Amino acid sequence: MARRITLLGSTGSIGKSALKVVRAHPGEFEIVGLAAHGKVEELSRQIEEFNPRHVAMADENAASRLRELHGGLNVEGGSKSLVDLASVDTDVVLCGIVGAAGLRPILSALEAGNRVALANKEPMVMAGELIMSKAREHGVEVLPVDSEHNAIFQLLEGRKREDIRRVYLTASGGPFYGQPREALREITPEQAVRHPTWDMGAKISVDSATLMNKGLEVIEAMWLFDLPLDRIEVIIHPQSAVHGLVEFKDGHILAHLGVTDMMLPIQFALTWPKRVESPLARLDLAAMGELSFAAPDFSEFPCLGHAIEAARKGGTAGAILNAANEAAVEAFRQGRIPFLSIAQVVGEVMESSHYSPEYTLDSVLEVDAETRRNTENIIQAVGVNSS
Repeated sequence: MARRITLLGSTGSIGKSALKVVRAHPGEFEIVGLAAHGKVEELSRQIEEFNPRHVAMADENAASRLRELHGGLNVEGGSKSLVDLASVDTDVVLCGIVGAAGLRPILSALEAGNRVALANKEPMVMAGELIMSKAREHGVEVLPVDSEHNAIFQLLEGRKREDIRRVYLTASGGPFYGQPREALREITPEQAVRHPTWDMGAKISVDSATLMNKGLEVIEAMWLFDLPLDRIEVIIHPQSAVHGLVEFKDGHILAHLGVTDMMLPIQFALTWPKRVESPLARLDLAAMGELSFAAPDFSEFPCLGHAIEAARKGGTAGAILNAANEAAVEAFRQGRIPFLSIAQVVGEVMESSHYSPEYTLDSVLEVDAETRRNTENIIQAVGVNSS
């Protein structure tokens, strides 16, 4: 039988890669539901090609326009429509929604007993304890789609947790790795989204340039793999061929290698525990040349330090970190603050915010909203001082 897929964020980078996987395997998958924010024309083309039974659009006006194009199709609108769609009976809910907006749909999917393929790390950073406890409560899996976590997941399958000494999350270093800090003062948003090895969305590309992305991944890994912070390490690997490593207590280190295309981890998450042929070209080991590794410089990447501090504090610190970073990155993309001020804004927000060691869904969402207001005030002050 075809595996039933609900795809949240179908018009984004992850969503489009997932649909490439579906096209490459006729008869292997059935698209049950599609959801997007507001790209009406693109979602309309996807509906015509994949014929989903359920469609949702976060933007109410966009949903109305889509209904006009597809009169016989039930199109739900508003942010709650994504939560409702995630609960529809399916085999896998692939969540590719950017940022905190994915939290409620993920919890909704798990409460309905739907397996989640998780492509957006921000909800896990905000409320990893809630997500993983919900998954355990309902006996369903959370499968990582991020290439690094997907790699670690594969390396850990069948292994005993007590045998693990450390896991390594690799980072390319982004487009500005090795450049002097002074040279980064004039970086533009267009430059920041040009990732040297991955084709990703704008927000995650900026996070990769600041190395915040890797810090968020550290927090995500703690929850996904039930590991303490001191057993997770970040290592710079510019070639992006090695996606993760696991060191065991006897000294052996296993590495996961693969091509730099998100179709590969997406396909694994959609077909797990089965493996199917991939349409991608294979990694040419002989042509790769050298593979290099280096420890990250926290003075060069202060965002990584902020994330590690949030991981150490726990509680609502992750929600504060994520909200501050999302707002700061958006301000940078709008030209309101310079590139180097992203880390400054996040640091000031974390210092001025009160956090709690415990949280509920409602409280973490309140923290998220309050932090965004606080961040906006700091962004305005930083923007004035840097102009």
